Amino acid sequence: MIASPPPLLAIVVPVHDEAPNLATLLAELDTALACIDHEIIIVDDGSTDATPDVIAAVAAVQPNMRGVRHARCHGQSAAIVSGVTAARATWIATIDGDGQNDPADIPDMLRHAWQAERPGVPILVAGRRVRRHDRLMKRIASRIANAARARVLRDGVPDSGCGLKLFRRSAFMALPHFDHMHRFLPALFDRAGGCTVLHPVAHRPRLAGRSHYGTWDRLRVGLVD
Repeated sequence: MIASPPPLLAIVVPVHDEAPNLATLLAELDTALACIDHEIIIVDDGSTDATPDVIAAVAAVQPNMRGVRHARCHGQSAAIVSGVTAARATWIATIDGDGQNDPADIPDMLRHAWQAERPGVPILVAGRRVRRHDRLMKRIASRIANAARARVLRDGVPDSGCGLKLFRRSAFMALPHFDHMHRFLPALFDRAGGCTVLHPVAHRPRLAGRSHYGTWDRLRVGLVD
């Protein structure tokens, strides 16, 4: 059998205990990307709820979707690395699995990348959340952590924690991979001779459940790492 050519775009979705949100998010991705040749990689990072069952059910009827399973929770960065490694596409978009990111922003981010890309210069399109719908303490912790990180790294990115990012798979695979690296992608691309462009994206209330990345852990990562 002749293998099919790789799709243009892969959506990598790291999830941990997001069973109530996953079906809605996948339906939104299907609608938003209807005109783009794409695959969806769901990385289950050691979920203890029904997330594996939801992934299996959707994959059974949606041939362009695949699941990757971590036996235990390794963290969001490890899940993203697993998803990008498993992907076949040229371009990668990452999106959180809680429904707060809007899949409708992804096509415009891809167009932005095509317009801004220069030969030989790796490009990262980083989402910047507009009108955030997080709890007050989460917003405060993120703001402090982002300010501390930006002061040290001077990468000009005010919202490194936004889950919506887009880049070439080859550029990401050439970067060093470590815990919490997803928050430092702009600095890593800069170090690799690339550039980061910001793209305004929507931010919505969480569909169901609660964040599995604690507010104070978020602050610690920004200040210590």
